[in-house]
Amino acid sequence: MSASSFASQQSDEFAAFIAIVRAGSFSAAALKLQRHPSIISKRIASLEERLGVRLIERSTRRIKLTDAGERFYERLIEAAQILDEAEQEAGHLSKEIVGSLRISLPGALGRMWLSPIVARFAQAHPRLTVHTDYSDKYVDVIAEGYDACIRVGALEDSRLIANRLCSHSRILCASPQYLERHTRPAHPKELANHNCLGHTGLRTYPEWVLYQGEEALAVTARGSFVSNDGEALLDAARQGIGILGSSNWLVARDIAAGTLVPVLPGWAFDRQSAIYFIRPSVKFTPSKTAVFKAWVEKAFSSGAPWEKLLP
Repeated sequence: MSASSFASQQSDEFAAFIAIVRAGSFSAAALKLQRHPSIISKRIASLEERLGVRLIERSTRRIKLTDAGERFYERLIEAAQILDEAEQEAGHLSKEIVGSLRISLPGALGRMWLSPIVARFAQAHPRLTVHTDYSDKYVDVIAEGYDACIRVGALEDSRLIANRLCSHSRILCASPQYLERHTRPAHPKELANHNCLGHTGLRTYPEWVLYQGEEALAVTARGSFVSNDGEALLDAARQGIGILGSSNWLVARDIAAGTLVPVLPGWAFDRQSAIYFIRPSVKFTPSKTAVFKAWVEKAFSSGAPWEKLLP
C-alpha cells in the first residue's frame, strides 16, 4: 500500500471512529457520514486490527468505549485541534490575499453606506472572492461560517472579537412641510399631540425613550403610519406624514438636503449604542480577514461617512 493510500485509509478510519463516539451508534454515524453501516463497521474493525486493541464494545442498543478507546478518542481530538491551529496559523501568515471572504452586513445600513467600502476592497483584491449577505436578522457568525460581520448594537456573544467602528444614535426628524402644518414640539411630552411614525422593530415599541443628560422620559408614540421597515418609514416622513425616530445614518442625506429637519435636537432618542466590526474568536486571524478589518477601520478612521452630513 502506498503512503497516500495508507493516509487516506487512516483518515477514513479516524473519521468513522469519531463519528461513532459523537453520534452514539454505528447507524447514526453512518447517516452522518453518508455511508452504509457495513462500511463504518469494516473501518472500525480494520482500525482495531491494525492497532491490536479493542476500542468499542458493541451491543444491540448502544456502544461503549473501552479504556483504550477512551484514551484513543482523547488523543484524536487533541490531534484535530493541533491540525486546525496549524491551518489557521498558515492562513494568518499567508501574505497573498486569495480564496473567499464571507461577510455579513446589516440590510439598509449595508446597502446605503457599507457596500461602496466593500466594493472598493474587492476591486483592490481581485484574487479574493467576496461574498456579502445583507440582512437585519441576528447572524450567528461562527455557526453560519462568516469570516467577518458588521453589526449595530451591543455584543452579547463572548466567543466573538468586536472592534468598535463608531457610535450609533437615533434622532427625531420631520419634513419642513409637516412642521409648517403643526406646532414644532418643544418638549417630548408634546409628541403625544403629533403623528409619530411607528417602527414595530424597535425593542420599546410603541414607546420612544428620550434622554437629556441623566433625565429619561418614555413617550407613547402613536400615529397613522406603522411599519417594520425603516426605509418605508423614511419615505413616509419625506411625504410629510409625521415625525420619524430613526438611526442617524438612515436620515443623514435627507437632513443634509433639507428634506428632513431635526426635531427636539437636545434630546437623544434611545441611548447611544455602537457599530462594530466582528470576527470569530480564533487564535490566528486569517490574512484576508485581517486585511478587510484594516480596510474598514481606515474607512471609519475620520468618523462614520454619514456623520459629515449631520449638523
